[in-house]
Amino acid sequence: MTDLSVFPITGKWPAQHPERIQLYSLPTPNGVKVSIMLEETGLPYEPHLVRFDSNDQMSPEFLSLNPNNKIPAIIDPNGQEGRPMPLFESGAILIYLADKTGQFIPKDTAGRYETIQWVMFQMGGIGPMFGQLGFFNKFAGKDYEDKRPRDRYVAESRRLLGVLEGRLAQRAWIMGDAFTIADIATFPWVRNLVGFYEAGDLVGIKDFPHVTRTLDTFLARPAVIRGLDSPKRN
Repeated sequence: MTDLSVFPITGKWPAQHPERIQLYSLPTPNGVKVSIMLEETGLPYEPHLVRFDSNDQMSPEFLSLNPNNKIPAIIDPNGQEGRPMPLFESGAILIYLADKTGQFIPKDTAGRYETIQWVMFQMGGIGPMFGQLGFFNKFAGKDYEDKRPRDRYVAESRRLLGVLEGRLAQRAWIMGDAFTIADIATFPWVRNLVGFYEAGDLVGIKDFPHVTRTLDTFLARPAVIRGLDSPKRN
């Protein structure tokens, strides 16, 4: 059995099942990308809750795995060449798990990179813009009298939704008929935008029927339902 004690993070979050992938996360849009992927692939994993309210992400143990103090992060005890694989950044983890299992990413080179391109679209656009809009609409930013910052993120979020709408107009999923890591990366953020951030009316989500149709299909998947609740909040 793999000894994970060499990783300082296991001192704070002991591995009860060290033969399983160790997931350090919180059910945020970035966090649930990986729990959904693990549920979809069926890979055995052990989830550990990283609490922001107690600044777990700033602890020396967590920083030893991710110096950027962001969730999610994993340790795969059965990584490449039989060695444990520590990894952070949700997009990188999705690609790694897709390659590990041969699932949710096309096997042909062109399809593979087209899928990764849409994962990067989420990582570089949808995530940061929707997150900023959430700050200005729901959190401290809502108290700013000057609404130009909020409106800038509203406009950019609408633009990104328009790109996604066009992509989905003739497709069931971002890559066509096949459900891929591009969808797993993207739709937790769309869900958060219209749900937790309460910005559906602000961005005019009804103007994007293909996005909302695909979101509904995404949220009906059993593995997605399970992944959205992992790790469970205490």
